[in-house]
Amino acid sequence: MSGRSATRTEQVYLRLRSDILTGQLASGARLPFAELSDRYGASMGALREALQRLVEQALVVSEPQIGFRVVTLSVDDLGDLTVARCEIEGLALRYAIDAGDLAWESEIVGALYALERTPMLDEDGGLRVEWSAAHQRFHVALLAACPNVRLRSIASGLRDSAELYRFWSSRREPAGRDVPAEHAALAEAVLARDAAAATQLLDSHLQTTARLLLPHNEEAVANLRA
Repeated sequence: MSGRSATRTEQVYLRLRSDILTGQLASGARLPFAELSDRYGASMGALREALQRLVEQALVVSEPQIGFRVVTLSVDDLGDLTVARCEIEGLALRYAIDAGDLAWESEIVGALYALERTPMLDEDGGLRVEWSAAHQRFHVALLAACPNVRLRSIASGLRDSAELYRFWSSRREPAGRDVPAEHAALAEAVLARDAAAATQLLDSHLQTTARLLLPHNEEAVANLRA
């Protein structure tokens, strides 16, 4: 693939991913090549490669004889996803704490700094895309020193799937929850190389997010199926 083609495919992939996460392409919606080609002005080859990447991230499903569609929201799946994230990310975090160096620590500090200074909600009370990106960077930084590439890859895919649920929820952080404090405490435990405390805090952070999203996603699923 030429550099120009690779760049075009990356652009299509990023636009598709953004449209899925922000609800421009609805949960469960079919993704016909002809419609996508018109929408993004992209070739079939670029679309296929972009869609395959999204399949790997569990944001798109490929069905034989039918084609591609956006993954369908499911309350049960959110529960399964959260359990998987706690197990996989917790294990990867332990490896990262054991193997991490000064550069790893510095990236965590920088990512936390950026996250704390990025507004979380927009004027309508919805989740800002910029905050989501900073949040993603922080969680990626935590696991970056894990030497097991497969674990990091699995964790990344699970995190992408979780973002879909976050964007399809009400996208309003419930009153009484101090998300910045949760991130700060998690970073502090990681930098102190306290694996037991760090994994416990990560588990609590992920479980709390899922628990608060569940009622919103039940409503979202009902609306999408109506």
